[in-house]
Parts: sequence; structure tokens; C-alpha cells
Amino acid sequence: MDGLTWLAYVGVIFALIVFPGPSALLCTSHGLKFGRQRAMATVAGGALASLVLMTISSLGLGAILAASETTFYVLKMLGGAYLVYLGVKAWLERPAVTQQASATAESEVVPLRELLNRGFVVGISNPKDLLFFAALFPNFINVNEPQLLQFVILALTWLMLDVVLMSTYAGAGSKISRWFQSPSRVTLFNRATGGLFMAAGGALIASNR
Repeated sequence: MDGLTWLAYVGVIFALIVFPGPSALLCTSHGLKFGRQRAMATVAGGALASLVLMTISSLGLGAILAASETTFYVLKMLGGAYLVYLGVKAWLERPAVTQQASATAESEVVPLRELLNRGFVVGISNPKDLLFFAALFPNFINVNEPQLLQFVILALTWLMLDVVLMSTYAGAGSKISRWFQSPSRVTLFNRATGGLFMAAGGALIASNR
């Protein structure tokens, strides 16, 4: 893989990752609720999900999923339902007296492993991402060179950029937490977040390939 191909790949995936989706929304929400440091567990969960999807795609299972209407449909429904569940949960969440108090309380009862799990499940819940990786990587791999090394380079580049950008979203959530010191603002944020998650889940369920 030459340098120009790698730079083109970086430009493409930067545009794809930076566009806010469910994972970015979750990182922002957790940054606000738990602070940037704890939200890094969410970021790590999403990155791990991407690594799993990239590995599965490299093994050719993405093509199998593309050929199986039933498997794709089931995974799509499960992923969409989980996003809707997160949306309903966020919508119904009751604010504490202050967001800072809420963050402290939740940090005590929500372990880092749970935040990592949430990030992982959201990251892996869309089967379209599996098809996406299966379609993306061949465009940047030279079949005349060792393919494993090229895959490793593409995967590590994605992971590093993903971690940097999702950490930025988590940091942004932490920065704006001072604006959510009143219950009314917290309620507004929870319902906006919940609405976006439900919209994302509904769009996934209703979408075609």
C-alpha cells in the first residue's frame, strides 16, 4: 500500500467517522453524565466493536451476511430494537437535583465494564457496518502485495482515528455538562438524546440494504 492510497483512505474514513451517529451520541451522553475519563470506557467499547466487525469482514463473513436475507433481517431488527430501547430509557430517565450530583451518583453504581459493554453493543448493533467494511477495504488493498499487513494497517488506522474522534465527542459532552445543572435542562437533554436514539433505531429497522 502506497502513501497516497493510505492518505485517501484516511480522508474517506475521517468523513465517515466524524459524522455523528449512535456511537458518537452515546459517547457525548456518557461524557456529560460520567465525565470524559469514565466515558473513555464507552469509546473503547465502540472501538472494540469496530475491530470485531472488521475482522469478521476480512474472513468473508460479510459476504455471507449480504447473501442471507433472513440473517441480515434478524440482526437489523435486533440492532434497531436495542437503539430504540436506549432511546426510551433516556427519554424516561428522571433528572437529579443537579447534573453534577447525577453524574456522581451514577458513576458510583455504573462500573466501567458496563460503560464498555454499552459502547460495544451500540457499535456492533448495525449489521450494515459489517457490509460496509466488506465493501470498503477491497478498494484500498493491493492484491499484488501481502494482504494481511494491509488489513492490519487499515484496521489500526480506523481504530486510532475512531478513538480520537469519539474521545472528542466524549470531551465535548463533559465540557457542556456545566450547562445542565438544572433539572429542566437535564430533562431536555435526556429527551433529545432519547429521541435521536429512537430515530436511529427506527431508521435501521425500516431501512433496506
